Amino acid sequence: MVEVALITGSSRGIGLEIAKRLAKVGYQVVLNGRREISEEVLEQFSNVPVPVAQVTGDVSNFDEAKAIVGEVIDRFGRVDILINNAGITRDGLIMRMKEADFDDVLNTNLKGAFNMCRHVTQPMLKQRAGTIINMSSVVGLIGNAGQTNYAASKAGLLGLTKALARELSSRHITVNAIAPGYIETEMTESLSDRVKETMLSQIPLKRFGQAEEIAKTVEFLIDNKYMTGQVLEVNGGLNM
Repeated sequence: MVEVALITGSSRGIGLEIAKRLAKVGYQVVLNGRREISEEVLEQFSNVPVPVAQVTGDVSNFDEAKAIVGEVIDRFGRVDILINNAGITRDGLIMRMKEADFDDVLNTNLKGAFNMCRHVTQPMLKQRAGTIINMSSVVGLIGNAGQTNYAASKAGLLGLTKALARELSSRHITVNAIAPGYIETEMTESLSDRVKETMLSQIPLKRFGQAEEIAKTVEFLIDNKYMTGQVLEVNGGLNM
């Protein structure tokens, strides 16, 4: 049986790297984004054992999230792995932060994860098995000036993870979170050298993480069926 892995926010960055790693080892990967995945991205999966699929939809919308899960079930009959990776930022000091900037970040990062967990739970309960991985952040653990909305959303994911793990553990469904630190992505590439130097000075390992290192952590959590309700920090020692 080929296990089905649904990865939200998987058109680029960490989500895309997770998708490529799982596809390479033989999972039926289902990509998700608000818009159609580009041909350029899909070409990166040309040599995987099982052709990838994609389901578009906005996870922050309750009904669209339900439709995403429903389409996966209709096409493949099951969903074994859910990785809640979709996330956005709207940075700014709280004295200047617009209400919409706070709401948008919470709706995508936290409510989006709730929506997906809410709709994937029933099929996983019927299967009496499943893996849910929520992508949090070191910012949800230690905070960061100018990111009150983002920090709140990522901290909320930790509470959601632990509570849901308690709810679902009796049916052999594991729920864990990963808290990445500063990872080399399109976002970090656009930062100035001065900002990068400041960030690196805070990291004991003195380097940014790689998206591949997060993908390896995801694979570990999928394989480990005796770990649930945990937060794995992959941040170069930024939080000790």
